[in-house]
Amino acid sequence: MRTIASILLLAGLVVGSSAEAKKNAKNNTKAKVAIDYLNSNFATYDKLQKTIWANPELGFLENNSSELLKQHLRENGFTIEEGVAGMPTAFVATYGSGLPVIGLLAEFDALPGLSQDTVPYRKPIKENAPGQGCGHNTFGVASSAAAVSISKWLAANKKSGTIKVFGSPAEEGGAGKVYLVREGLFKGVDVVLDWHPSSRNAVTTNGGTAMVMVDYKFYGKPAHAAGNPWKGRSALDAVEALDYMVNLLREHVPTSSRIHYVIPDGGFAPNVVPEYARVSYYIRSPKREDLVNLTEWIDSAAVGAAKGTQTRVEKEIVAGTYERLHNKTLSKVIQKNLESVGGVVYDERERKFALELIRATGNPDSIISQAAKVAHLAEFPKEGSGGSSDVGDVSWVVPLASFGAATFVPGSPGHSWQNVAADGTTIGTKGLLNASRVFALTAVELYLDAKLLKAVKDEFEQVVGSGFKYVPLLGDRKPALDYRVSK
Repeated sequence: MRTIASILLLAGLVVGSSAEAKKNAKNNTKAKVAIDYLNSNFATYDKLQKTIWANPELGFLENNSSELLKQHLRENGFTIEEGVAGMPTAFVATYGSGLPVIGLLAEFDALPGLSQDTVPYRKPIKENAPGQGCGHNTFGVASSAAAVSISKWLAANKKSGTIKVFGSPAEEGGAGKVYLVREGLFKGVDVVLDWHPSSRNAVTTNGGTAMVMVDYKFYGKPAHAAGNPWKGRSALDAVEALDYMVNLLREHVPTSSRIHYVIPDGGFAPNVVPEYARVSYYIRSPKREDLVNLTEWIDSAAVGAAKGTQTRVEKEIVAGTYERLHNKTLSKVIQKNLESVGGVVYDERERKFALELIRATGNPDSIISQAAKVAHLAEFPKEGSGGSSDVGDVSWVVPLASFGAATFVPGSPGHSWQNVAADGTTIGTKGLLNASRVFALTAVELYLDAKLLKAVKDEFEQVVGSGFKYVPLLGDRKPALDYRVSK
């Protein structure tokens, strides 16, 4: 069993060695009930995360994963609101009453094509099947474990306060949280805490990019490609014309913007002029106004491609997400608590596995030390970069901060079989429980310190501004519940 003192020692902070360490120990002692619960329930959450890992489910199809989390929370006294915001696998679990209200985000969807066994070399369990390449099997479990630990602290200390778990499906392209925000489910929530599986332990400061996922569907006329092609109008020609124009316009867009596409449907046989073709785009930019302009430009190119090929085009916005807004005040609190908890310490079996995986990725053995370390709080860049997440929409309606915990082996690439391999082992469980501890310590601090909570909310209101009005980038469309279903 890990005590508060052992957590500090594992983090490299010797209890009593400095005034800061003493202060951290005192703060952590206040959360003793929550931390003791997490320290005593490794087997519970190891089993739960591995059960979800063993049955990876794609976005909006996570019936078993969602049910397992709801069942666990229900058994621990939470009331569950199911199927919220038009999404069958979404839920809100609530414990307690009164203020403040703290929310925890919980994801559980898998990625297509990343089936992998828990071995340090490529070995799909089932070819082309899904796998937890982003670690969402640990994500939802960590948030649920933290919520249960916080509920026990609230009960033991007879404190006023509410803890909510937002079961958020389809983060990988389906933008499940956007519908939660659009339906007003975060109204009345004071703070939202977020984490994500990672190969390192660090508070997130990069705002990422705003993103729109668009399908352009072209409709033409079929014909025999050899016998009478002049009677046909190729929908695939229209797709290729659009893609060609987009590749030309790349020179003239902001360098921080990103455009990616695939052609899921391009016809069935070379000797038939394709009557239908579909191209799926991800359009990204750190600034929403740039994203809107870029999307309109690509829309115009799609209309032009249809006119030039005498086909018809339909546009469908599948998903759309804001860039993330990180609350600096809250991020500093999480940084302090992450340093108190520390990183993941491997036993000999885990170390051997991790070293084999590291060598498979071509990284030096020395990188393994990152798992046990906590990175310093990085600067908050003026402009985000890289990937996108529906967490962004949440961050613009309620104060939010996020961090990563090392459920993956250092040096592993994102969305990879290496992540699947590590996350389904005790390495993943150790990382998720560290995330739970950080959540518990942070929540307890917010429940006890009204001035801190006010400072977090004041910063949010100042940054967002009084004139801000949330408008979802995906419009008023219903959740794309079939976006992962083969069409």
